[in-house]
Amino acid sequence: MTAPTEQVRRRALSLPFEELPAYLYDVDALRTHAAAVRSALPERAELYYAAKANPEPEILAALAPYVDGYEVSSGGELAHVAKAVPGSALAFGGPGKTPAEITAALELGVARFHVESVYELRMLAELTARVAPASRPGVLLRFNLPLADASLRGSQLAMGGRPTPFGLDPAEADTVVRLLTDGTYPQLELLGVHAHLASGLDAAELLASAEAVVAWSLGLAERHGVRFREVNVGGGMDVDYARPEERFDWAAYGAGLSRLLDRHPELTLRIEPGRALTAYCGWYATEVLDVKPSHGEEFAVVRGGTHHLRTPATKGHDQPCTVLRSDRPWPHPWPRSAATGERVTFAGQLCTPKDVLSRGVPAAGLRAGDRVAFALAGAYAWNISHHDFLMHPRPTFHFLRAEGHGAEA
Repeated sequence: MTAPTEQVRRRALSLPFEELPAYLYDVDALRTHAAAVRSALPERAELYYAAKANPEPEILAALAPYVDGYEVSSGGELAHVAKAVPGSALAFGGPGKTPAEITAALELGVARFHVESVYELRMLAELTARVAPASRPGVLLRFNLPLADASLRGSQLAMGGRPTPFGLDPAEADTVVRLLTDGTYPQLELLGVHAHLASGLDAAELLASAEAVVAWSLGLAERHGVRFREVNVGGGMDVDYARPEERFDWAAYGAGLSRLLDRHPELTLRIEPGRALTAYCGWYATEVLDVKPSHGEEFAVVRGGTHHLRTPATKGHDQPCTVLRSDRPWPHPWPRSAATGERVTFAGQLCTPKDVLSRGVPAAGLRAGDRVAFALAGAYAWNISHHDFLMHPRPTFHFLRAEGHGAEA
């Protein structure tokens, strides 16, 4: 959806100017979406949430009834998620893990590590023997597997299939499997393979990737005479900012995973969506400060900008948005500025031409004092933004529920 839900619309229009910009999260909409995703997946397809997409504690807690666990990618995320949703299953991924981070994970009882290199495997083994000798953490070997050129062309962000810092090279596969099966590291349990190869793919593309990953993984296991219990095919479900009404087809994806699992009855598949779970539940709401012409175009300068919502600048898209006309009396003695044409470009307060949120938006008659809600702001938005550039005030945060009680930060 791009239009704000009724709860979000009411809050965006009622907030005092001093509380804008604001991040507004419709927690009920998030729960409804997460429940639909969960119901579309087969029983042996586990759903882990990639916390990096949006680690707000209220978001993590709202997802808890629908996910099997959380994927974290740093010591900071590890501590944060463990506190926000205590007792939840955690998987520790990401390249460049430090000894201190692995130690912290072992002390917290993390039972699943996505191992990205031979060096990291050796470090995990030594630290396990030293820090948690009574445990036997599970290992998923993350591999940078080749992808078909067509898959990479459709991807918005390739994590594999080409030289990247992510995962093990497939040429190292036999070496690392032997280390985990010949008695070298008995303190570790080899569970299977992890391969998150690309993001921004549709259901058919992701299913083709999952089938290829499973086939490669089971071939590796067969070659070594072992059984892999788990294969993690990552996330990467498309969220299309240019066509937000076109959602990822979870029903088709779930049906495809079910067929894949039917062929491998002893296997558990795991997926790790982030953006595709939370993007649609969040809006960035703000107020128009000024509307002005420039070389035949009109610009609406809003409070805030890409230092709060970096996504359109980093991905090079126009953030979907809805204009919310304000019926409040104009509070100033000077006349309010207004658009004279049909379309405006929304820009923020930063001293850079890159601070553009959305271009060419139909907004005839837009005035200073009107409000705007930018959609798809529930993932990779505030948490990836350069908050302190120019030292503008930070936004407020509102978590909206049907009963009308919103937690705020």
